[in-house]
Amino acid sequence: MVLLALVALLAAACSNEPVPQPLPPTPTPTVSPTPPPGTPSQLVVGVGDLPGGFNPHLLADVSPITQALSTLVLPSVFRDDSAGNPQLDTSVATSATVTSTAPFTVSYELNLEASWSTNAPIAAEDFVFLWERMRAEPGVADAAGYRLITAVRSRAGGKAVDVEFARPYPAWQHLFSGLLPAHLLKDAPGSWVGALRNGLPASGGPFKVNTVDRGRGEVVLVRNDVYWDTPTGVDELVLRRLDPQGVATGLASGDVDLAMPAAAPALRTALVDLQPAPHTQPAPRAEVVTLGLRTDTGPLRSRAVRQAVAGLVDREAVRAAVAPESLAADAFGRAPSQPGYTPSAPPRPDAATVTALLQQAGWTRAGPTAPWTLNGTQVRLTIGAGAERPLDQRVAAAVAQQLTAAGIATTVIAPPAVDLFGAATVPATPPSARPTPTPTAGPTPTPTPTATPTTIPTTAAAPAAGVAVDLMVVPRLATADAATGIASEFGCVIADATSAEQVPGPTGFCQPFLDPLLDELMAADPRPGTAAVVEKELWSQAVELPLFQPVALVISTPAADAATSVGPGPLLTGPLTGAQRWRALPS
Repeated sequence: MVLLALVALLAAACSNEPVPQPLPPTPTPTVSPTPPPGTPSQLVVGVGDLPGGFNPHLLADVSPITQALSTLVLPSVFRDDSAGNPQLDTSVATSATVTSTAPFTVSYELNLEASWSTNAPIAAEDFVFLWERMRAEPGVADAAGYRLITAVRSRAGGKAVDVEFARPYPAWQHLFSGLLPAHLLKDAPGSWVGALRNGLPASGGPFKVNTVDRGRGEVVLVRNDVYWDTPTGVDELVLRRLDPQGVATGLASGDVDLAMPAAAPALRTALVDLQPAPHTQPAPRAEVVTLGLRTDTGPLRSRAVRQAVAGLVDREAVRAAVAPESLAADAFGRAPSQPGYTPSAPPRPDAATVTALLQQAGWTRAGPTAPWTLNGTQVRLTIGAGAERPLDQRVAAAVAQQLTAAGIATTVIAPPAVDLFGAATVPATPPSARPTPTPTAGPTPTPTPTATPTTIPTTAAAPAAGVAVDLMVVPRLATADAATGIASEFGCVIADATSAEQVPGPTGFCQPFLDPLLDELMAADPRPGTAAVVEKELWSQAVELPLFQPVALVISTPAADAATSVGPGPLLTGPLTGAQRWRALPS
């Protein structure tokens, strides 16, 4: 038999016919494994960077993820509908009405079933805790309405609350959103920041925070089993940090169900080859990135210097370099995507005006490319951006490049955002990875000739303690009431008979002559021209430069659309609004 087989092989080798080769194995289609019975249903959402903390009332924690957790985990008396109008959330309060005008009083009747996931009732003490913290803590967002409150009184064993105000406040429905569990936080030192650094300790909504894994970049929400209203449609909602390529790969493999990262050219490039093409929807974020100029200390105490430095910053070039798909912001009261937004920015001053303003403040330079000096010493401005906020650090780098080119030396630091927005001095921590703005097409105009980089360096600081920041990148939270937002940022915070001493805002700005106008804006019937007068004065004071409103891109597949109907959502609650009603995608 062996001899016959050998003869056959030799004959085949001598013939002109090729030897048949075995066919390659048929590839097995890739199919996502069917989860075993009892596996929790899950939706995975691709997101951007995790914030430094999850307190929805802190400027340092402003982010889409904090917004999502506030919407799905924390109780709010009112929530915005799809048109942005506040609607009573009857799972939290059965009624909320103005019951007196002298003094102006709002009475809340709380749902008797409403409780925290610890089984403690959602009650009057939660109202008191939020009110007190919003008046006393530094770096809070949208606090002006809380400053008008003179008393919070409990009735019916804590299940009814009467809130008295110093004067009528038409926007009262926007207060007491994102209530926090006072029974866990009120007696814990530093709990306003520390206890919310890695999650939320209790839930008063349909989901609760199960884990926050910063190493993996993942936040896992699970169904709140003691929630008294309709239970969630899925057991788990996973928020997973992904870069643009990770979003595309995850959607293609089915490991990611939908995504809502920052809109960017790199993201759109990564999505090009996906088939079928995903559904993409722009979703403006509930913040405006701004550049704050310190008014209470350092060289920017001078209004003339602030006006000059503000004139040197090309706001459009910063936006184009850092967030080209964002919305340009040219006003203080409203974000660009909000109804009623009206640009109010004046023309940018020319080079001669900038030079005159600096010389008026005593600044000098030896020539058009020489560094600016004050009293014989080279001027150096410190620019701060939150250590946990990569976008803000890229903005700081772009601003530093522009000021350096204009003859003003800069140092960029990245201290913890909580310190940056709440303390007079901060550690001079260098950015962990120095961000470089992406070059953009076309020239970037500057009011002064370009200085040589070796003459006016931009540096990252060495670690040290106790430096004052001259400029800082600050997220301005988009607010439901424009007047309250402006008063929160720019009103003087002064103790009186009805309120405690309050911490000034991040820039230390206070102009008492503006306060009557801000009070008027917050009243029921302000004069038609008051808002324009305030906007004009704020631009003149140069205390803050609005830069842009970031935009996310909501990305979904046809299957995800069918299961979630995901969309941009109301601005103040975001794309995850209504996620408790979403269903898991079929396996």
